[in-house]
Amino acid sequence: MHIAPDLDARKLYRLPWTDSDNVLSWLEPTTQCNLACEGCYRENAAEHKSLAEVRKDLDVFNRLRNFDSVSIAGGDPLLHPQLTEIVKMVAADGHKPVINTNGLALTEDKLRELKDAGLIGLTFHIDSKQGRPGWKKKNELELNELRLKYAEMVGRVGGLSCAFNATVYEDTLKDVPELVKFAEDHIDLIDVMVFIVYRAAVRPQFAYFKDGKEVVPDNLVYSVEEAEGRVDLSSAEVVRKLRERFPDFSPSAYLGGTEKPASMKWLYTGRFGFKGKTLGYVGPRFMEYVQNVHHALTGKYVAYAPKGALEAGRSALAMGLIEPGVRNIAKRYARHLLEHPLDVRKKLHFQTIMIIQPIDLLADGRANMCDGCPDVTVHDGQLVWSCRLEEYRKYGGLLQCVPRSACAPPKARPQADIAAQPAPAAKKSAQVS
Repeated sequence: MHIAPDLDARKLYRLPWTDSDNVLSWLEPTTQCNLACEGCYRENAAEHKSLAEVRKDLDVFNRLRNFDSVSIAGGDPLLHPQLTEIVKMVAADGHKPVINTNGLALTEDKLRELKDAGLIGLTFHIDSKQGRPGWKKKNELELNELRLKYAEMVGRVGGLSCAFNATVYEDTLKDVPELVKFAEDHIDLIDVMVFIVYRAAVRPQFAYFKDGKEVVPDNLVYSVEEAEGRVDLSSAEVVRKLRERFPDFSPSAYLGGTEKPASMKWLYTGRFGFKGKTLGYVGPRFMEYVQNVHHALTGKYVAYAPKGALEAGRSALAMGLIEPGVRNIAKRYARHLLEHPLDVRKKLHFQTIMIIQPIDLLADGRANMCDGCPDVTVHDGQLVWSCRLEEYRKYGGLLQCVPRSACAPPKARPQADIAAQPAPAAKKSAQVS
């Protein structure tokens, strides 16, 4: 049995995304939510942006950032009374609208309306720490029943990308391999599985300062007085857990950290297969080719491939001429067809498994953020990390951390904007599959 080598940043493709040239922009038209997830980093408030305010946010993205898709998030965007109009606005700008939702307020009729408005995909956040009505005592594996319900709804509407994400806690790490197996069993319906390792700022460990003055961040939803379980899980640990079930599980690309460049902050794995059977994992050159060819043809790095492209895996096997991972997949596919010739009629699907390791607070207080993070949003006309937006709202900027053991206040220094220089306006060129 093949066992994949240990993770080594030098042997993976470092995704080329930057602050001004990226795959996504993160739009938050509402802070209202109908659930209370333990790992959430946004304060729940019944506040919706007007269409005029949404238009201003989109204009900031268009002025400062070249991008492919817009993640419409919150809060839960399904609670915004003008969500359909927002989807139309994003599509009219030449970008792909994607909704990030817990799905609680979704109906099939609403989904069809959103698709008609230009929606290209959804990411459903479902995990066991949400306090979801009717599912409060269900574990991660039992929640697969709910995940399948949403995946089948998306499948019935057709033509939409379907993704799921879940926050991974110390006590749910053991369930990740079974969730990946569930995705394999439904590769015809599920295009992406995302695992976000839990993070929280434990207040007693650090002193927090803004402009040289100490503040108490007890009104930040992601700061806690005492951690229940670990808050330092890593993407590498998730990979090790996955390899207990899938020894050849092989990530191919990553985003690094701002303070530790070799950090595996966004870790991508791509695989080809049929329902219930993985033929293999793509290598770094596959991701490099896809990102750079798409950029060369359209001027944008690609975030969400069209559903049809994800179902046409056989056409990608020609990349085996230049990519060893795809070459091995092509060989396994040929052997499979020799044994099961009728399977030539089956679609060969591509599926992504992604692991996100959010902000790391290093021992000296530095914040190791995602370098070139796709999930930046707008605050006061500037791009900021969405996971730390509450600091801008409540304190006017990012807080600085100092270990309690070395608690001299740092010198005040201005906070640099994520995008200090404007990027060219996004091109409205046609998308390619």
